[in-house]
Amino acid sequence: MLTIDALKKYGANVEEGLTRCINNEALYLRLAGTVVDEKNFDKLRNALEEGNLDEAFEAAHALKGVLGNLALTPIYDKVVEITELLRAGTDMDYSVLEAEIEGRREELRSLM
Repeated sequence: MLTIDALKKYGANVEEGLTRCINNEALYLRLAGTVVDEKNFDKLRNALEEGNLDEAFEAAHALKGVLGNLALTPIYDKVVEITELLRAGTDMDYSVLEAEIEGRREELRSLM
């Protein structure tokens, strides 16, 4: 079961996330718990595999908003990095960054 303490150990800025959820701990935990199933992770991976940087940017940007609002810093920081590279249209191998994002997603899933 996801807890505030587990999210703190994960590196989330729980105080900031709670503030955005009007200090409703149950709401924050429920929302944070849904992040691992966010469809934009799959959209990002698939778009990168297809070389569709515009679609990858859209997925990454959507993830950035969700993760930022919940202050899930460890995964958010990596999504910000890939979002900005995609925004600039950087032609590169994104597999390492995508794998890091997926790893942080799995870390979060393990807290559930």
